[in-house]
Amino acid sequence: MNLKQDGPNIIVVSNLVKKFNEVVAVDHISFAVKKGEIFAFLGPNGAGKSTTIKMLTTLLTPTGGEMSLNGWDPTRDKDAARKSFGIVFQDPSLDEDMTAFENMEFHAVLYKIPGDLRNDRIGELLQFVELWDRRKDLVKTFSGGMKRRLEIARGLLHHPKILFLDEPTLGLDPQTRNHMWSYIKEVNKRENMTVFFTTHYMEEAERIAERIAIIDLGKIIATGTPKELEGQTNTASLEDAFLNLTGRKIREEEASGMDHWRAMHRMWSRRH
Repeated sequence: MNLKQDGPNIIVVSNLVKKFNEVVAVDHISFAVKKGEIFAFLGPNGAGKSTTIKMLTTLLTPTGGEMSLNGWDPTRDKDAARKSFGIVFQDPSLDEDMTAFENMEFHAVLYKIPGDLRNDRIGELLQFVELWDRRKDLVKTFSGGMKRRLEIARGLLHHPKILFLDEPTLGLDPQTRNHMWSYIKEVNKRENMTVFFTTHYMEEAERIAERIAIIDLGKIIATGTPKELEGQTNTASLEDAFLNLTGRKIREEEASGMDHWRAMHRMWSRRH
């Protein structure tokens, strides 16, 4: 069922909930993302960022609430919703025993890209991410940055209206991060493609995102541009705004965030 889009908003989420037994991972969150916007979820590990991405991209079924993605409900209209987005996962998802070209070709077949367009599109994107010269090499010979660039190219193959990136620069060196974001921003500008990324890097959210939703313990605490968030909290930096809104620094929360998810896993395991 095609839902009515909310004006300029390409993503609309209302009172979204995800529970794992008694543990609430996403707690009645609501937000909207405009078409062509670069939007970030900023929060520590265990905040609910990846769980929200997984619901929006049809990988998890919500416990409650509503979602609209390019006018489609990702819960009821999975196939239509999937055609609207590309995704770069936090964990690598490439077939390392295939070449770069073969990984791209396999994705093109899944998305039913016509054969006469397939090779042209693959070639264009591999050149765009500077991997054309390595197209015949097995992915297992690639560095982490090269794999991430290939995942970006693959995610763009079917001309998505939205690109989801879940902690896309985790484990990458600063130079590779900068290269990756230059590719993303160029496509965002060229194709007016919406970019939705999650991060726990304060500097990355402040430098890349046009608007940020601060999420902590499954709840959205505040949403706005970096300057708006600073204004809401009468602070001089995004880091200070985060501290004011959540009561903690994000770096201090990394360990406790992981403890939160380990506790969830233990509780789930005991019940199954």
